Parts: sequence; structure tokens; C-alpha cells
Amino acid sequence: MFLSPVYYRHAEFRIGARDMLLTLPGFAAWGLMTGVAMVKSGMSGFEAVMMTVLVFAGSAQLAAIPLIVAGAPLWVIVAASACVNLRFVVFSAHLRGYLMYLPRLERMVTGFLTTDLTYVLFVRRFPEPAVEPDKRIAEQAYLAGNSFVNWFNWCTSSLLGIALANVIPSAWGLGFAGVLALLAISCSMATSRLRVVSALVAGGVAVLVYSLPLKLNVLLAIASAVAVCLALEKPAPLPPSSRASANGGDA
Repeated sequence: MFLSPVYYRHAEFRIGARDMLLTLPGFAAWGLMTGVAMVKSGMSGFEAVMMTVLVFAGSAQLAAIPLIVAGAPLWVIVAASACVNLRFVVFSAHLRGYLMYLPRLERMVTGFLTTDLTYVLFVRRFPEPAVEPDKRIAEQAYLAGNSFVNWFNWCTSSLLGIALANVIPSAWGLGFAGVLALLAISCSMATSRLRVVSALVAGGVAVLVYSLPLKLNVLLAIASAVAVCLALEKPAPLPPSSRASANGGDA
């Protein structure tokens, strides 16, 4: 399983937990505000607690809450939440090389616990999937460490927001602290010109088409950044042996 002794006794588990600890304040504020928003929208305490533990998706929760309050049809709520979370399709495609050898249940648990921040921290520490069994265990131990701390932090802060909903005014806008925390981590990954371009394109498009319904601006921003980067990226040169094969050999 995702938190088997092989993982949590590994040194990388502690490193992953330590890296996540640096981001706790910002995302605790986000979780706190989400808990407050759920209760003030009219959800019961039980419903808010169940959504916190079972959904574990702050942006999707915040997108769904006003639709639930407005009495929107179920398909609209599901469609809005799915559009907000479409970025995880991109994350999943990238993580496929890291996780496909795992049992299905473990992949499902890993997918549930993976968030924007755990994905960013993980791929920054392990830019390429490992092949050796020992390194694969190190990868999963690191991911388990930061995912566990992130999940515990989110649930704790969100449950605290639910408990203190009548004390904390939603006008505080504490959720913006989580956005700033993620933005800081993302900026630290802009280590090449292509990554800077992709960030600028995605951010610009997301702002320009912000008025689109169902958070489709996020999907369009991702698609635009991918398209621009694919157009700008230069293909890697073929090794000599491959060039010789492509040209029909030396004869």
C-alpha cells in the first residue's frame, strides 16, 4: 500500500514531509477558508466534513459550493468540478512513467492524494522516472511523505474552518494565501526559457478568458501553453547510429 513500512521508513519519506512542511501556512489558510465557505453556504456540518475528507479538492469544492447553494442540476455541478480538475489529466499523463508498475489500488490511492503542490514538489525532485527498484521505492517514499503531510494539513485546517465558521468572516479571503504558496513553488520551477514562456502563456490566457463558464479558462490556458511549447521546442538531435540508419547506412 501507499504507506507501507517500505515507504515510511525510507529516508525520502522524511525529506518529502520536510519539503511539504515549508508550504503548510499558505495551504492551511486555504483549507481554513474552504471549511468556512462550506458551512456559510448552508451545508450541514456532517456534509462539510464528508466533503473535506472524501473529495479533497479545494478548487473543485469552491467551484461546486455556489452551484449546490443555487440548486443547480447535478450534471452542472459535476461538469464544473471536472473542468476545474482537468489539469490533473495532464499531471496523470506525466506521472504515468513513475506509477504504471504499481498495483492498481496503490495507483488509485496515489492519484487521490496527489495535488498541485505534491505534483510540483515530486517532479522537481525526480525529473525523470527511475528504472532501478531501489530508486523507484525512493520516489514513492518521497511522494508518500509529502502527500501524507499535505492531506493531514488540509483536513485539519478545513475541519477547523468548519468548527469556527461562525467566528471567521469569509471576507478575510484567506484562500488567496494558498494561491500565493503554489505560485511561489511554481515560479521556482521556471528554470528554462521554455518553462518561463509556458508559464506566461498559461497565465495570460487564463486571465484573458477568465469570464468563460465552468472554469474553462484553466483548460484553455493549459492547452495554449502546451501548444506553444510544442511549437517552440526543438527536437533532440538523433545519435549518429540513428542518423546512419535513417540514411540507409554508409553504403
